[in-house]
Amino acid sequence: MSDGIDFALTSEQKMLQQLARDFARNEIAPVAEHYDRTAEFPLPIIEKARQAGLINTNIPMEYDGGGASLVEEAVVCEELAWGCTGISTTIMINNLAAIPIIVAGTEEQKKEWLGRMTGGQLGAYAVTETAAGSDVAGMQSTATKKGDEYVIKGSKTFISNASHSQFFVVFAYTDKVAKYKGISAFIVERDRPGFSVSKKFDKLGQRASDTAEITFDDVVVPEANRLGKEGDGFMIAMKVFDRSRPTVAASAVGLAQRALDESVKYAKERTTMGVPIIQHQGIGFMLADMAMNVEASRLLSLKAAWLVDQGQSNTKFAAFAKAFAADSAMKAATDAVQIFGGYGFMKEYPVEKLMRDCKVFQIYEGTSQIQRTIIMRELMR
Repeated sequence: MSDGIDFALTSEQKMLQQLARDFARNEIAPVAEHYDRTAEFPLPIIEKARQAGLINTNIPMEYDGGGASLVEEAVVCEELAWGCTGISTTIMINNLAAIPIIVAGTEEQKKEWLGRMTGGQLGAYAVTETAAGSDVAGMQSTATKKGDEYVIKGSKTFISNASHSQFFVVFAYTDKVAKYKGISAFIVERDRPGFSVSKKFDKLGQRASDTAEITFDDVVVPEANRLGKEGDGFMIAMKVFDRSRPTVAASAVGLAQRALDESVKYAKERTTMGVPIIQHQGIGFMLADMAMNVEASRLLSLKAAWLVDQGQSNTKFAAFAKAFAADSAMKAATDAVQIFGGYGFMKEYPVEKLMRDCKVFQIYEGTSQIQRTIIMRELMR
């Protein structure tokens, strides 16, 4: 009789995990405070990640990528996020931009665009608009067919790596009357006339990650730059979420693990009333809850990723993982500040940054409320 379930990583996966862990501790964590303070784009770290094989991990090997499974991608995301979620987000955006090309691209498109990323270019993913965040179908951008070309008009906001990416996967309406069935996806190069980066945002947290608004003023792209058929855009975006949410959840786990590690270390060193504060039940129970939630979040993110690797639907589990990991990480970061007391509020200690960096996990890639809406819908099926 077989065991039927296995929680162990393979020896190759353990090596990948150790590679990412060492990179986070040696290359990311030591410079995290600098990039948080200056909000500079961490290009030197991206180049080091490229040399280490920690960028483009999900791109298949035939296009010179890492060929990682989604479970392996989640393992890498968690480890890198431990060092700094702003920097890890920047490194992982190529993976996000690659997903729509992997799931919907032709062989020619994969060779061209995935090849550009493994060749050193950065890609970005552009869905969100001012009036279309949680409501993807609320987007206003349009792509009008003219001969064998499309003319794209509109703008996108909160786009990660926008100021530094060479091309963008952009979603726009080809048929507004058809509502969400009229959305299509296109690849748009940065140097096309009419494209501009119009506004870079100054953020609360994840400040190393470049986030900006982009504008399309009658940008012309050839029909060859469309991913899938006209009207496939919404389904492509939903397939992307099923693959991106488990890794975003894993990144939240990495931040929560960092909060736990910092809190345990501090609670063992800091004494009050003659004993380390970890021995006071008020603190000890907070740490126990933190540790439980970190492990539960990790298991949910890995299961959501594993389902994709098994070729199974993971929509409900991706929502479980994203909502639970984001909410748990926010509680872990907030509790870490509490455990540090007055020092937790000071920038010279690491936990105030964790609290600022964490909040966006409850917002991007679908808010915690949207995840619950998805779960509710799945339960009604």
